Amino acid sequence: MLTELETTLLGIMMMVIMLGMGASMTPRDFLIAFRKPKGILVGLLSQFAVMPFLGFLLAVLLGLPPALVVGLLLIACMPGGTTSNIFAYFSKGVLALSIMMTTVSTLAAVVMVPILLSFYGGMAGVGADYVIPPENVAQILAVLLVPTALGMILRKLNANVGATVELIGSFMGVVVILFLIISWVPRNYQLLLDTPAPIYAATIGIGLVGMLFGYWVARGLGQDTNRARTISLETGIQNGPLAVLVITLSFTAAQQQAVLLIPVLYSLFIVISSTMITLWYRRNATREALARDAAKIQQEA
Repeated sequence: MLTELETTLLGIMMMVIMLGMGASMTPRDFLIAFRKPKGILVGLLSQFAVMPFLGFLLAVLLGLPPALVVGLLLIACMPGGTTSNIFAYFSKGVLALSIMMTTVSTLAAVVMVPILLSFYGGMAGVGADYVIPPENVAQILAVLLVPTALGMILRKLNANVGATVELIGSFMGVVVILFLIISWVPRNYQLLLDTPAPIYAATIGIGLVGMLFGYWVARGLGQDTNRARTISLETGIQNGPLAVLVITLSFTAAQQQAVLLIPVLYSLFIVISSTMITLWYRRNATREALARDAAKIQQEA
């Protein structure tokens, strides 16, 4: 499904993305965030409790075969990616919260993703042939933390260089998805035409339902609408390219195509669904800001 060149380029792009994510943070940001950690904790709850359960539920309800179950569960268990930071910015969300959630969820994923995959994979009855070795996931995530740490060091040593690297990393998050679209779709258009509706329902549904639940979980736990929208986007927009990388390094060519189908389709469609949700969130944020300004003017009058 992916050529050797595409897999290599994907790995390089992921390293650059993680370098950029690290360059967006400093140790001081962590200290500030952990003084008031509620938003991050709510985000982690959505990321590692809500999303994996939704993935399992969709897999069961749609009756997906084992290979597709693995792909869906992997997407559901992934941490957020830098793409969510871009959408949080354009939605007028809390960008600092989005970036911190992405960073913390990536750190937590080293431990959480193998545990969640093992737990929900067992509940879904995934056979040994399609089990992703936990050490594979942990090692890949741990390796990707190295450029993240280097990015933080760059930011600490030179803020201008760090800001440039951050911009490049964020840009590469979009490039990776466009790369998948441009390189993969023309070769696999017949596969897209032959893919049954339940697979599209799982692919599109995991992102949209994740955003919906992420928003209402955040609201139910006391987050304001702006922070809830940010957590919503961070919950539903998973690191699809990372899931693709894990699969290409864990399965042989004979198994890859089936397991990759949902992660690749997710990476394609999440851009469309996130754009629609972002426009809606942006409109709501603008309306709320105007209402606050009007109320302030009335109080001053």
